[in-house]
Amino acid sequence: MKKIILSLIAGIMLVPTSAKADEGMWFLMFIERLNHRDMQKMGLQLTAEEIYSINHHSLKDAIVQFNGGCTAELISKDGLVLTNHHCGYDAIAELSSPEKNYLKDGYWAKSRKEEMKPSSLYVRFFVRMDDCTKRILAVVNDKMTEAERDKAINAEISKIEKENNEGGKYVVSVRSFFQGNEFYYFVYQDYTDVRFVGTPPESLGKFGGDTDNWEWPRHTADFSMFRVYGDKDGNPAEYSENNVPLQPKHYLPVNLGGVKENDYAMILGYPGRTNRWMPAGGIEQNVKFAYPAWVEGAKTGMDNMKKYMDQSEALNLMYASKYASTANYWKNRQGMIDALTKFGTAKTKAAQEAKFNKWANKKENKAKYGNVIANINKFYSLTNEKARHDNYLSQLFRTTAFGTIGRTLGKQLDNYVKADAAKRAQLAPAITEMATEMYKEFYLPAEKDLLAAQLGLYSSKSTGYAIAPMVSKIKTDFNGDFAKYVNAAADLSIFSSLDKVKAFIALPSQGLLDNDPIYALSNDMLTHFNSKSDEIAKAQNDFGASYRLLVEGLRASKIGTIKYPDANSTLRLTYGKVRSLPADKRNDATINNYTTLAGQVKKYKKGDQEFDLPQRVLDMYKNKDYGRFADKDGSLHVNFLTDNDITGGNSGSPVLNGKGELIGLAFDGNIEAMAGDVIFDKNLQRTINVDIRYVLWVIEQYAGAKNIVDEMTIVK
Repeated sequence: MKKIILSLIAGIMLVPTSAKADEGMWFLMFIERLNHRDMQKMGLQLTAEEIYSINHHSLKDAIVQFNGGCTAELISKDGLVLTNHHCGYDAIAELSSPEKNYLKDGYWAKSRKEEMKPSSLYVRFFVRMDDCTKRILAVVNDKMTEAERDKAINAEISKIEKENNEGGKYVVSVRSFFQGNEFYYFVYQDYTDVRFVGTPPESLGKFGGDTDNWEWPRHTADFSMFRVYGDKDGNPAEYSENNVPLQPKHYLPVNLGGVKENDYAMILGYPGRTNRWMPAGGIEQNVKFAYPAWVEGAKTGMDNMKKYMDQSEALNLMYASKYASTANYWKNRQGMIDALTKFGTAKTKAAQEAKFNKWANKKENKAKYGNVIANINKFYSLTNEKARHDNYLSQLFRTTAFGTIGRTLGKQLDNYVKADAAKRAQLAPAITEMATEMYKEFYLPAEKDLLAAQLGLYSSKSTGYAIAPMVSKIKTDFNGDFAKYVNAAADLSIFSSLDKVKAFIALPSQGLLDNDPIYALSNDMLTHFNSKSDEIAKAQNDFGASYRLLVEGLRASKIGTIKYPDANSTLRLTYGKVRSLPADKRNDATINNYTTLAGQVKKYKKGDQEFDLPQRVLDMYKNKDYGRFADKDGSLHVNFLTDNDITGGNSGSPVLNGKGELIGLAFDGNIEAMAGDVIFDKNLQRTINVDIRYVLWVIEQYAGAKNIVDEMTIVK
C-alpha cells in the first residue's frame, strides 16, 4: 500500500496546477493538488481524502458505473442504487410484458422478495488508480509504426492488468490519456446480482419524450432504482436466493434543503467520450460528412421501428429500448451539427493549429513537430467521403438485427460448424442461449423493412465512396428494389427465426451457412466497412503519430490550455454551481435555473404519447399535495440546472452539495451547448438534473412506496 501512495504523490507533482472551476472532468487522485482550493472557495466542505481515498471509505465508494454505460449511486446502507430511468430502461423492458408493463405503468417493490433480477445487469465499483505512463512508454520508440507501437503497448498492458487483478478478484483496465501521451490503470470490482426495485410510470420517467430531449426547460422524473446483492460476506456472487443486500463502504445521505442560484454543486460519474483535442479537420468532417449521415440513418431506423411499435403493446416493448437509444443520439448529432456550425468551432481550432504550426516549424521544434498539421489535414481530406459512407452503414448495423449477423450469431455458428462433435456439444448450449436472447427482440416483418430501408438509403446516399460489392450487385440486379431482395433472402435464410437457428444447430452444414443470403450480405458489408486502401492506411498511421504529437506539442508550448484528459468512461469529478440560463418565457419559474410541477402540468396533453400525465399527479397538483418535499416558495421543484461539465455516460450521476449530500440526479444537457464534447462553452453549457425532492415525492407521495424512502438517510 505504501508503494501505491508514493506513486500517487509522484504523479500528482507532475500535473499542472491551474484549473477552471466549471470546465473539466478531473481525476479524483489529483483533486488535492489541482482543484481542492478552488472547490473550497466555491463551497466544498469536504477534504480531498473524503472524496478519494484508497485507505478509507470515501465518496468514490458510493459511485458505480451502471451496466457499462451509465452512472449510479448507493443511497442506503442496504445497497439501494439510484440511476436514470433511461439507464434502467433495458432491464425494465426485459422484465415487462404486455400484461405487466412496468415501463408504462411503473413498479415499486414493497419488500425485498418483490425485487426482480434481470438476466444481465452489473455495477462496477472503483477501487483505485495509478499512473503507469513511464512503464508503458518505455516499451515504445519513434521508429515503430502505429501497429507496432500498439502491439508493444498492449503486451505491457496485459502484464499490468494481470499483476493487479489479485487472482481475478478485480477487473483491471489500463487506459490511454492525452492521445497516448499518458497511461493510468484502474482497478474495479463488479457485482452482477443487481435487482430491479422501482421506477415511475413512463409518463413521468420519459415525460416530454423526444420533443423535450436535450431541451430546457425540462420536467422529467428520469430515475429508476435497483439494489446490489452479494454473498453473506459482501463479496460479488452470481444470483442466488441466499444473497443479501450489499452493505456499501459509503452511501450518500439525501438533502431536502433544495438549491438556489450559485450554490456549490459537484458531480461524480463515468463520462463516456469527449474530443476536446480534436483537430479542425475532424470537426469539419463530422459537421459536413459523418453526422448528417448518422442523423439520416437514425431517422430512417426510427421511422421503420415506430411503424411496428404502434401496432401493439408487445411490439412497442420489443423495440422500445433500441428506439429510445437511436432517438437520443439522433437528436444529439443534429444538435452537434447546429452548435458546431453556429459557433464556428472548426475555425477556432484552425486558428489554434495555425499558431501551433508556426511554433512547430521553429528550428528547435521542426524535426519533431514540423509535419504534424500537414499529416493530420491529409488524413481528413482522404477520409471525408469514407466517413459519410461509414456512418450510413453504421446506422444500418445499429438499427437492424440482420445487419450484424456476420459478427454476432453468424460468427458463432461458423465456429460451431467447423468444430468437431465434442466441441459442438460444448458450444451448442451457449449459442442456443445467445440466439434465444436475440430473438426476444426480433420481429421478422419489422426487421425486413428496417433492412430494406437502410440498404436503400445507404446505396443511394453513400456518394463519393464505393458501397459494399454485394449491395451494389443487389441494387443492379433488383433495380433498386431492396424490399424484394430482402423478402426473398429472409425466406431462404436460417436467421429469419429462432426455430431455423435451432434446426441448424441440430443439423449443421457449412455449405448452408456459407450460402445463406443474409449471412453473406452481413459479412460483405462488415468486410467493406473495415477495409481501407493502402493510401488511407498509410495516412491513418501518420495521423495516429501526428495527433499524439499535436497534443504533446500543444501542452508543451502552452498553446493548448486544457489541463484535464478527455473523457473515456473512467471516473471523473466536475464541480461548479447551480446556474440559470437567460430567462425563458416557456418556464414559469421565478429564476430560470429550476422548473416546477406547475410547469409540468402546463405541458400536459391528455392522451399524448410524450406529454400525458397520470390523473393522480394532476389531482395532487390541484391539492398542492407536496408533503415535506415542497420548496420554501411552496412549489414542488422538478428539475434544475448546474454548470457542471458532463457528457454521455454521466447519465445517472449524483449531484452533490458541499457536504457530499445528494441534491439531484444528472440526466441531460442543453441543446445550445451540444458542441460541448468538442469545446466547452462557459456561458451556455449546463447540466439538467432531477431535483432529489421530486424523486422522493414521486416515490413516497405519488406511489406510496415510503418503505424505499425510509431506507435513506434524510438531511433536512
